Amino acid sequence: MFELKYNTTQEWTDAVMADFPSFLQDHAAAEKKASGMAMAMLSHYPDKAKLVRAMTDLAIEELIHFKQVLKLLVARNVTLGQDKKDPYINQIRQLFRNGTSYFLMDRLLVAAVIEARGYEKFWLIAQALPEGKDKELYDAIAKSEEKHKNLFVELAYEYFDKAEVDQRLEELLIAEAEICKALPIKAVLH
Repeated sequence: MFELKYNTTQEWTDAVMADFPSFLQDHAAAEKKASGMAMAMLSHYPDKAKLVRAMTDLAIEELIHFKQVLKLLVARNVTLGQDKKDPYINQIRQLFRNGTSYFLMDRLLVAAVIEARGYEKFWLIAQALPEGKDKELYDAIAKSEEKHKNLFVELAYEYFDKAEVDQRLEELLIAEAEICKALPIKAVLH
């Protein structure tokens, strides 16, 4: 449906593979937060039936991903770890515009961009992992993230003018690329 404007570097994949336990801790936290975000969205917009149904399914799916990553942590005897502030998420959330309709459009489109970035990074991890269950899991999670990116854009089209959505999505993709270029390379999802 759309493409990111910045490609994650091989250095990032190398950093993740060099410290996979730290990445797993961060990934678990991200899945937990994504489930919470979906619940918050459906709570804030109870009058939007399609959004409520989609966010209910998304919250459950993200929580299942959390459980799957938690199993990987337990298998490696790694603790869950504490949630940390995510500089990427904090910066991209600053792109939200004020005004009820603008805010909802931006929430949906920023979520689409975040899911697209997740798809790209999980796909890179799946490619880097050796054959086996971990690789299969990350391949499945990547495919799930790709569906989520499209879901958020479809929801934006449901509630807003397509041309306005497409224009705003382009602006957000350009801004997100600049955010990614400036982030330090670490064994974290974002």
